[in-house]
Amino acid sequence: MKTSAWLSWGLRLLAAGILLQTLFFKFSAAPESVYIFSRLGIEPWGRIGSGIAELIASILLLIPRTAWLGALGSLGVISGAILAHLTRLGIEVQGDGGLLFGLAVIVFLSSAGVLFLHRNEFLLLLHRIIPLQPQA
Repeated sequence: MKTSAWLSWGLRLLAAGILLQTLFFKFSAAPESVYIFSRLGIEPWGRIGSGIAELIASILLLIPRTAWLGALGSLGVISGAILAHLTRLGIEVQGDGGLLFGLAVIVFLSSAGVLFLHRNEFLLLLHRIIPLQPQA
């Protein structure tokens, strides 16, 4: 297996692992999750909706053919989380020492890496949707 394939698998497992691990807290209405989404004014639907989006992104990340799509979805969801930390929640939430923010940054960087490694698959689909017209 090529180095890029190993790297892709490592980044995909890292991002999906973090996303899947947080689902327990979202779907079980753990006090930390309820606090975060209440603070954002989107409890419970934001918590449940983001959990569903993270579950879908994780599954797509783990399927080689759809890894780029999972990375794109993960980037979208985790960008919202990072933005929430930077604007409403703060880096540290309920004395976690910035752990949740740090995990969000790791997911963002891992997903960006996966999308970069699978950019040809992403661009191929884009070219099918938006055919390039020759310039006259």
